[in-house]
Amino acid sequence: MGKNIIITGTSRGIGLELVKQFTADGHRVFALSRNDAPTASIIGCSSISCDLTIEDQIQTSVAQILSEVDQIDILINNSGLLVNKPFGELTAIDWLQSYSVNVFGVALLTQAVLPAMPKDGHVVNVSSMGGIMGSAKFPGLTAYSSSKGALITMTEVLAEEFKESGPSFNVLALGAVQTEMLEAAFPGYQAPITAAQMADYIKTFALSGNTMYNGKVLPVSSSTP
Repeated sequence: MGKNIIITGTSRGIGLELVKQFTADGHRVFALSRNDAPTASIIGCSSISCDLTIEDQIQTSVAQILSEVDQIDILINNSGLLVNKPFGELTAIDWLQSYSVNVFGVALLTQAVLPAMPKDGHVVNVSSMGGIMGSAKFPGLTAYSSSKGALITMTEVLAEEFKESGPSFNVLALGAVQTEMLEAAFPGYQAPITAAQMADYIKTFALSGNTMYNGKVLPVSSSTP
């Protein structure tokens, strides 16, 4: 039977591929992104314009979704902001934007969706290899990598807090994937994995990974970054 799925960051890259793949398999998808045009014509998808840094928009979007369905089976927090700047050039706005998208927006959306998720539901947070302690780190990614590290820790704590009532929480730490965001941050770099390939992996994990994992950080990388 088809699942009800919320996916964020769906205007391009992995998020857009996830919407295409889930809907092709017959699932009901709610796509949240500031730019809702890329998913607007996809059958089986409700495309919702939502800025995850604005709490009122999150609340309004979730209310709209729950007026259409009774429960959300899967939440994939895929949206991300990558700032590539030397540490000395990072501004307060850079830090705030990085954490607003990569951490605070995830937390607020998850809070809003949790009451509608069943015990066997699954929250999948998309992080980065750069956020894993002991992994290779790269100059210019201080704000990005530290925010993704915070997302990992938040996921682990939520899994513990909700281990009796559900849903399950897991985090995927992705390596380099050939997306528009990567190209903008590292022009000319060719990643070994396409957005469609990574989306296929995330889709499979989101549907069944919670039967084996809860509170786990899974590196998903054939290389680093």
